[in-house]
Amino acid sequence: MGRSATIEGLRKFRKTLLRERDPWHDTSRRFRIRRFAGPECFLEHLEGIRVAHLTDLHVGRVTPMAVQYDAVSMTNAAKPDLVVISGDFVCHSQVYLDDLTDVISKIDAPVFAVLGNHDHWAGAEPVRKALKRGGAEVLDNANTTVSVGHQRLQLVGLDDAYTGHADRSQALKGLRSDLPVIGLSHIAEEADALWEEGVPLVFSGHTHAGQVTVARLHELSVGKLAGHKYIHGLYGSRGAQDPKGAVYVGAGVGAAVVPLRLGERAKREVAFFELGEQPGAFDEHHQEQPPHQGRVPSLKTKERRAQAVLRKKHKRERRNGNGAGTGAGLDS
Repeated sequence: MGRSATIEGLRKFRKTLLRERDPWHDTSRRFRIRRFAGPECFLEHLEGIRVAHLTDLHVGRVTPMAVQYDAVSMTNAAKPDLVVISGDFVCHSQVYLDDLTDVISKIDAPVFAVLGNHDHWAGAEPVRKALKRGGAEVLDNANTTVSVGHQRLQLVGLDDAYTGHADRSQALKGLRSDLPVIGLSHIAEEADALWEEGVPLVFSGHTHAGQVTVARLHELSVGKLAGHKYIHGLYGSRGAQDPKGAVYVGAGVGAAVVPLRLGERAKREVAFFELGEQPGAFDEHHQEQPPHQGRVPSLKTKERRAQAVLRKKHKRERRNGNGAGTGAGLDS
């Protein structure tokens, strides 16, 4: 499909969406829109901030651009105060970085992002530059404070833990205890430690909800085989008296290998969180779930993942022919 056809399709989709006059109505069969309240501890600090969560865009040959623009349209239609995206912006390649910039630039609200494993495999710095050209702020083991009207909210972003780039102490440096805070981490298991540091809500991705959720196959593939505690949806607790916190694992927008998605929980997703709303104040897709058993990756596994980033970098440099490894047209 050519660019002009894609844009025309987007315009038609947006007109349909506006006719519905309901930002929670999903006019695309490819997507589900899911909506949740924030933690109870935000009630005393926030009067209401709407956060849109996207993850795993995987802009590239596997996911049609029409899917990316659908996600943007549904996000904009709900008029969020800010958008957070928890990693994996590309799919095995730097070829589509201009498309990534275009997608991000069409999001109306301020965008905050962290990188995922695919971003490091493809080349982290070019991905960062593409995101920044689109207007996103990339939180590489860093935190920032945003103002929404008279309200202030802190965001903490961890670089990708899967490839060994997360630095929690650096990310938390200078964080204020008197302001509400949310976290971003491509890998959801990092939420356990963030909760202990006073971050009560974390947004994550990486799993794509397993992409096949019929017969609970996602629990086998992502849980038992891959060792994840958090597969899809809301885990932990949003209760004010709970000493821990909650993590939300999005089903994602794109795909990295095959676009197959089977089962309701596997649908492509845009999620909205109403910070400052009491849990239970409106119908939510589901309540908090208990974690799966999970499995902590061994030191050998961590080393293998880190080495994969270096191998892909060296491969790009050899293909580029000058050692720079930053060519926009190089597959990883």
